[in-house]
Amino acid sequence: MTEPAAPAPRRRGRPPRSASAEGPGARERILTAARTEFSARGYDKTSMRGIARAAGVDAALVHHYFGTKEAVFAAAIEVDFEPALTADVILGDSLDGVGERLARHFLAIWENPATRTPLIAVIRSALTHDAAAKVLRGVVLRRVLERVASELAVPEPRLRAELAASHMMGIVIMRYVLELEPLASVPPAHIVTLVAPTLQRYLTE
Repeated sequence: MTEPAAPAPRRRGRPPRSASAEGPGARERILTAARTEFSARGYDKTSMRGIARAAGVDAALVHHYFGTKEAVFAAAIEVDFEPALTADVILGDSLDGVGERLARHFLAIWENPATRTPLIAVIRSALTHDAAAKVLRGVVLRRVLERVASELAVPEPRLRAELAASHMMGIVIMRYVLELEPLASVPPAHIVTLVAPTLQRYLTE
């Protein structure tokens, strides 16, 4: 009697047929689940299996689309940071008033509760985990700082752009993460008025 043929080995990194059959939008569901998991658990305690379980897919499908947890985190924070990563909004038609636009645009994103909650989770993960910090640096550097620096007609443009970004990130940590008073309670417009001249000087003088 002929022995039944052994099943063909599954290709490495390819999801099983049942996972592929999850239908259109599986990648988006995985990203949505990843954002929720990273927000709730932080980078270190989030697992690929946990993301898959929350998305209702096989873990192999998560690996198929993203490969590593670091890659899932990068894709998820790009979604969260998308409004903040629009360098053209900050640069405008000229560098006149760029400091005020940067401060106003950045604070408006953090003042919105819908975007603030996941962004705080991202910042906390980056402050406590090297891999998360590396991903965040890569996203911010690639999407914002290098674009802004390319438009600056000043010595050390990359350093100037990083100084402006560090100024705003310091405000974010003190106001929204640590909630230090009185900074946590003053109106955003007042903060813009105070910091815009310094940001302008970083970027144009």
